[in-house]
Parts: sequence; C-alpha cells; structure tokens
Amino acid sequence: MEPHAGTAAATAPGADRVRRRGAKVLPEHARSHNRSLLLQTLFHDGPMSRADLARISGLTRVTVSDLIAELIGDRYVAELGVREASGPGKPAILVDIDRAGHQIIGIDLSGPGEFLGAVLTLDGEIVERRRIAHPAAGDGEAAVEAVVSLARELLAAATAPVLGVGVGTPGIVNPAGTVLSAPNVGWWHLPLRGVLEERLGVPVLVANDANAAALAEYTYGHGGDDLMLIKVGRGVGSGLLTGGRLMLGSHFAAGEFGHVTVGTDGGPPCACGKDGCLEAWLSVPSLGERLAAADPLGREGVLRDAGERLGIAIAPIVGALDLPEIVLSGPSELLDGPLARATVETLRARTLAEFHDGVRVRMTEQGQDIVLRGAAVVVLSGRLGVS
Repeated sequence: MEPHAGTAAATAPGADRVRRRGAKVLPEHARSHNRSLLLQTLFHDGPMSRADLARISGLTRVTVSDLIAELIGDRYVAELGVREASGPGKPAILVDIDRAGHQIIGIDLSGPGEFLGAVLTLDGEIVERRRIAHPAAGDGEAAVEAVVSLARELLAAATAPVLGVGVGTPGIVNPAGTVLSAPNVGWWHLPLRGVLEERLGVPVLVANDANAAALAEYTYGHGGDDLMLIKVGRGVGSGLLTGGRLMLGSHFAAGEFGHVTVGTDGGPPCACGKDGCLEAWLSVPSLGERLAAADPLGREGVLRDAGERLGIAIAPIVGALDLPEIVLSGPSELLDGPLARATVETLRARTLAEFHDGVRVRMTEQGQDIVLRGAAVVVLSGRLGVS
C-alpha cells in the first residue's frame, strides 16, 4: 500500500475549495493543513512560482519551499521549468500539481444493471473504462466480490501510481466508509472501505453516490458553493453543498428524500410500502412505466406531473437553505423539458418570489460519468485535501 499523504484521513469530502485563512489550526495538524492549502491552490489556479504560492497562501517562502520539496518527492507536484522573464533578476521556476504523476480509480455502483468503473486522471478525465454485471438484488456478498473484481481490473489497467480507489454507492454511508444501509445492494453496516483496502492493498474512499455526484459538479463542473444535485435513476437522492461543504446530516442521511410523500392526494404505490413517495413519481422505472401506459398526448402530462412533485419536495429545502441552484442528473430525455419546466413553475409558486424567483434548475453537463468523476473527487479530497 502506498503511504497516505499527510492530509488524508482528517479531510472530509467537500472541504472548502479555497481554504479559509485565519482559522485556528492545531500545531500537530499545521503541516498537513499547509500541504493541502498549496495543493488546492495549484489544482485550481494552475502553475505558479514558489513566491506566488507564498503570497497567495500567506505562508512564508521558507515554509513553501520546504513543503514543495516534500510534495515533489511524493510525486504530487512537479517543476515545469522557468517562467518567461519579464524584468531583471533570475526567472522564477514554475511548479504545478503533477497531473500525470498519479491516477485514480472511480467506481459507480448506482446503475440498475451493472457496476461501472474507470481509471481517471487527477483532472477527472477518463482514461480507461470497465463494467461488470450487477449481482442479484440484495446479494451483498456477491456485490462485494463484483466490486473487488472490477477494481482489480482497473488497477491492472492504470498507467501511473494509483492515488486511491473511490466508490460511489447507493445508500447511507458514514465518513469512515461504512455502508449503514443499502438494501438494493444487500449491505447493512458493511465496513466497505476497510474490506476493500484489505482486499486491494490501496487506499479506498467510499461515499453516497448522490453526494459524490454533487462533488463532481462542484469540482469539475459549473457548480457554485451552494447547490442541490438531484440524482434520478433506480431511486431518487440528492447531494447538498452549502458554503462549498457537503452536508451529511446527524445520521449521514442528508439528501435522502426519495421517500418523502409529496402531496395529500395519494399517488402511486412505492416499494417502501407507502403511497405517493417522490421516488414513486420520479424514479426512472416508475416514470418509464407510466410513460409506456400513456398515449402520445399524455406523455407530457406524466412528465409535468413528476416535475410538479419534485418542485413540491424541494421548495422547503430551497427556502430553508436559500439555495440558488438545483442540478438534475439522470436521463435527459426524461428530465430535461416538460419535467424541468414544471419543477421551476412549482418551485416559484411555493417560495418567496423576492428571493427565490431566480433559482436556477438545470441539467448537469457531465452526463452518466458524474458519479465516476465524483468518486475521483472523493479520493482527491480524502488523500490530498483538494476539492
């Protein structure tokens, strides 16, 4: 197993993109904090000199030089050569994240028919893809074996040292990487991170799939510091970011709103036993069934009805958290169009116009790779403190 970087375990996914200065840092944590600060700056701002880093970070030049030497030794940073001279004096040597020095394995367990995996660069570009059939629903042991098999294929396909394996899974996941509940996969209180690290021999980070998707939108997409990403697939879930930080909740279940009842008029039966859950209106299987039963003229009504239910569900969240942006992730042929428009109309009708009429509802531009790329961000954040 490659040694963990000094920032690794203490940094939760979704740490501030630009770390707050002036926050009190304990002496024993200062070095890892400062390493993360330099890596974060380079990751988002690109190549610069050590003097630039000292000025932007507020660290002394001696500290910056010492840390950069350490990061170069760890192959996290590389010297790129001298900056073009613009005046008298010795030209500065530029440094940057060593973007080719490591790769990341991302795994997405949220699909209905198969598990997806990829080798990614630190910038979230996919180098190699693999997939494996989804085991029988609820067979937790077979699911673990499938993940191990997929990860081993990807590790063999990597062409650079692997920074870590990131897993985006349905269900409730705590920060230690234990899946508290994922009925569709057959996992309850499974220490997935520990199991995979023991089997694979590399660092592993595990997150809820919708949370991973929200991080991907924040780091690699166009997401701001405050957003809600709604992931629609076999189920319905969401990831919430406020102030650039991922909200987990007191039971690590923030964003699990698929089984919130939307309306008092009954509604379709849900797998959980209730009627009218959001998931029963909006999940891909539920929508597909109702669309298949509708005539061509009724299809738009089905989509608008689902969009209205989504608007009912998210209006209180937008009002409570003052969110400016809702991002939809899922099949664009279902979500982008009448459904999204009905969501916006309902949202505006149910929130305070003065503040929330400008709330933006849009599709992600990252397509079906969003959880894979989010899994890469989980590794970047957990291993290097970068998001």
